[in-house]
Amino acid sequence: MKIAILAPIAWRTPPRNYGPWEQVASALTEGLVRKGQDVTLFATADSITQGKLRHSAPRGYAEDATLDPKVMECLHISDAMEAASDFDIIHNHFDFLPLTYARLIDTPMVTTIHGFSSPKIIPVYKKYNSICSYVSISDADRSPDLDYVATVYNGIDTSQFDFVGRPGAYLLYFGRIHPEKGTHLAIEVAKRTGSQLVIAGLVQDEPYFATQVSPYIDGKQIQYVGNVGPADRNRLLGNASVLLHLIDFEEPFGLSVAEAMLCGTPVVAINRGSMPELVIHGKTGFLVANVDEAVKSLASLPALSRKDCSQWAAARFSQEMMVDRYLEIYRQILAT
Repeated sequence: MKIAILAPIAWRTPPRNYGPWEQVASALTEGLVRKGQDVTLFATADSITQGKLRHSAPRGYAEDATLDPKVMECLHISDAMEAASDFDIIHNHFDFLPLTYARLIDTPMVTTIHGFSSPKIIPVYKKYNSICSYVSISDADRSPDLDYVATVYNGIDTSQFDFVGRPGAYLLYFGRIHPEKGTHLAIEVAKRTGSQLVIAGLVQDEPYFATQVSPYIDGKQIQYVGNVGPADRNRLLGNASVLLHLIDFEEPFGLSVAEAMLCGTPVVAINRGSMPELVIHGKTGFLVANVDEAVKSLASLPALSRKDCSQWAAARFSQEMMVDRYLEIYRQILAT
């Protein structure tokens, strides 16, 4: 089977630090190659893959301010679509723009919908609903206006994460720093419990960081360690006593939640979006409604088994499971 994987190009694939869509596209590509598939990854020129690499953008436009994002996106998508006849199937991880080529090519296209940035983009998905195959990354993240062929959870390369049976005492916030991700709520939990909090992630909202996060960073109780790469991610997630994921939106998935549990670290998450699909309440963490409940849940953390957390994540969110599921989907589509 000849497969084209169309990755985003905001960041390198796999990303050096932040870049969840690129991370998933990379895990899928490398997993398919290990299964003996003929895979071409459309990504940035500096991307790393065991498959074939095709590129038009020299670097991720979020990593190089001299690049125009729209120009790079147009060149990138058109490069893949003009080569469509070279492939049996195209797997789009680039959101809705590639769908506009769907009636201009004969090659079937699978699109993994990594969330809806706005309801305003749904009309594009609706227009191509009858000829494209849509995959959701959680059952919670589905539009009633669309048809789906499957839900496939994002898969993690388990070799990049170590199980830690005896963690440190710090609380961890790991993710982009934005109001909807609840960085300020994690700080509130730390302050109310007198706990140390380590914050790691990309600053996505500078005014928010300046007013609601930075004033509390003292380098001792509240620490900010920046936008970390894979090695530091593994260490931080594994050695935390808990991951605080106090979101204020309907999150489609949450890679850091699955990654933390894989390391053995339980998660305290606001019960919204996909969180009930990721976290087993009372076993791999706690699903809470607010900061008060989050604070109370910390006292129950010692009763949880870190081994249970790791085994759950490995069984449900592995790279191998994701790859096998997508191969099933490709074959079903090609058979029809």
